[in-house]
Amino acid sequence: MRSFEDLVAQAQDTDVTGWDFSWLDGRATEERPPWGYARHLQSLYADAASALDLDTGGGEIVAAMPVLPARMAVTEAWGPNVLRSQAALGPRGVAVVRASTDRLPFADASFDLVTSRHPVKPAWSQIARVLREDGRYVAQHVGPASAFELIEVFLGPLPRARTARDPQNEMKDAVAAGLQITGLRTARCRMEFHDIGAVVWILRKCVWWVPDFSLERYLPQLRDLDASMRAGQPFVAHSSRTLIHARHPAG
Repeated sequence: MRSFEDLVAQAQDTDVTGWDFSWLDGRATEERPPWGYARHLQSLYADAASALDLDTGGGEIVAAMPVLPARMAVTEAWGPNVLRSQAALGPRGVAVVRASTDRLPFADASFDLVTSRHPVKPAWSQIARVLREDGRYVAQHVGPASAFELIEVFLGPLPRARTARDPQNEMKDAVAAGLQITGLRTARCRMEFHDIGAVVWILRKCVWWVPDFSLERYLPQLRDLDASMRAGQPFVAHSSRTLIHARHPAG
């Protein structure tokens, strides 16, 4: 295995925009939820006349759809990802809008379908507002305590934070906004990190995991993780995912 310094330097120098995780191939793995989210969306997009994808990242999920609705829009708040989305989706006629989900710049009842993979924070009132009657919201959310085994290596125990993103609470918030929940599934998926570069890269990409992350601040923890992985022990964590189906009731 390459030296600690080389692995960290490479991870520091590698682009982390968009939601392409292929840089981790051979260095880290994550079990996938059983429902296959992208495959799940294909028939929904093909059947919709209009759709909106929230927090689209670099537009990777939408770009993978073989058929898109006649009117397709995506939102993304982070500038570098907006540029990636425009490059990937603009040629297919997709409207790429820089916006956060709590202030969607669309008229009421604009879309048949709203989707999102790993939204930052579901803005249920906005989702309900832009959906047409009988419109659907289909999304894969990050669930509670996702990757917390890794996060707590750096931040220590976070008992209160572990309860955030509880699907039962999200379901209540959706209903309070006027939506009906028509389906809910959860999964907890094994993650393995095999070298320290993979850890540094994922913490740079998912900046909300350890918001104050820097090599200097957390060098002792990184050294300890590196030593364990060099001894042949991958670092194991678990991602948490929730698949939600909701609809805007007619009338």
